[in-house]
Amino acid sequence: MIITRHHSSFRCKQATNSSQPPHSHIIFSSSLTSSHFLILYSLLHNSTFQALMDTSTLLVSLCFLSHFLIPNKIYVAALHTYQHNDDAVANVEEQQSSQNAAVDRSELCNTDMSTFLPPPYNNISNMACSPIWNNFLLRYHKREGNLVTFIVSAEYTSGWVGMGFSRNGMMTGSSAMVGWFTKQGHAQIKQYYLQGPRSSQVIADAGEIDLTKVPPAVVLHGPMIYLAFQARFEKPLTRQPILLAFGTEYPRNHRLSIHDDKTTILFDFHAGSASQHINPGVMMKNHGILGIFAWTLLLPVGAIIARYLRHKDPLWYYLHAGFQFVGFLFALATVVLGQQLYSKINADLPAHRSIGILVLTLSVLQILAFFLRPKRDAKIRKYWNWYHSWFGRIALFFGALNVLLGIQAGGGAIAWKICYGFLISTVILMVIILEILSRVRKSETTPFSSFQMNSIPIP
Repeated sequence: MIITRHHSSFRCKQATNSSQPPHSHIIFSSSLTSSHFLILYSLLHNSTFQALMDTSTLLVSLCFLSHFLIPNKIYVAALHTYQHNDDAVANVEEQQSSQNAAVDRSELCNTDMSTFLPPPYNNISNMACSPIWNNFLLRYHKREGNLVTFIVSAEYTSGWVGMGFSRNGMMTGSSAMVGWFTKQGHAQIKQYYLQGPRSSQVIADAGEIDLTKVPPAVVLHGPMIYLAFQARFEKPLTRQPILLAFGTEYPRNHRLSIHDDKTTILFDFHAGSASQHINPGVMMKNHGILGIFAWTLLLPVGAIIARYLRHKDPLWYYLHAGFQFVGFLFALATVVLGQQLYSKINADLPAHRSIGILVLTLSVLQILAFFLRPKRDAKIRKYWNWYHSWFGRIALFFGALNVLLGIQAGGGAIAWKICYGFLISTVILMVIILEILSRVRKSETTPFSSFQMNSIPIP
């Protein structure tokens, strides 16, 4: 049921909604001898090592340049969305004014909606009501079978108003109900699938909200617009990331304009309140940067040093240990930040989270292997070498794979994909070249099998 505004009276229109749910060794030396410095000097003047280090420096530089020069939509969107949250510390007068505003919004919960909402939304009793953001209010009523009726209201002058459901607190991959009135006064309400941050990726009449047969409705009453709809969920709603947004420009051909403002809240449907305004954008950005540096730069370079620079003993060992130790710290920070992010937004990313825990476990086992390293002449040394090498390779593979999964799940902008692809392809190319050079060098240094001719007795 759609209620349209016509002059000073309201008309009822029956509307159909066509949205359908798509379906290492680590050794620390306290002193260095002169021989070590000589080895270091010779290695630094080795062309292969110089090329390796120059390439690593180039990788870091290009990634930083791509990050700052190519627009990062995740970061820009998060900064645009939550810029006002950075000014959370307010003076006494601002706190007083916000308290007064909260009181005014709470009074709106007493509005009698039975006089202007169509059935069945006008006769639902005991609806929970909570101010959630700015002048947005959320009313809801839960029934058996995980059926929930929602009524979201906000001040309205023009444009559109929307409320969405997110798995991870981000826009990408979410579904939203959006309502507005045209310039002619006709009401419109549709479900949208938020495939990406661009306007062309906001798809009308699509989404994953399982709407019931009760038609959604949009009503303009006084200065407030009301969006009402019913939806069924697979499991009871508990703490759910909710997207809220509005735009002052009218949609054209059902294509939404860029929002004027938006936010994400973590709404507790048990307590009936928005427990916090969440800011996943900056945390996800830092989580991704740490993961990229750990699994596509530091740890792969450390493994390359161990395989192709062993003829520079013992310096390769110190370099390998250094790169792997720093890389492990980056990987550990990535998992810690990811766990904080998971707890904050209740993200539903089981594959990404499980692989992250797996690679962290493998990394810890690699660190523990240092303390269990047998002597070189021990019989079990070859088994330790096998374990250390293959566990490291498995960790590198799944670590790089998980970075890619994270970029996809977070709706990473083009800068993230370019940086990741460039690093991975450069590391693979470097391994291929060094492997060829290593095999050529071995073939050149392998002596021919010597044999002694039997002397023939002279008669």
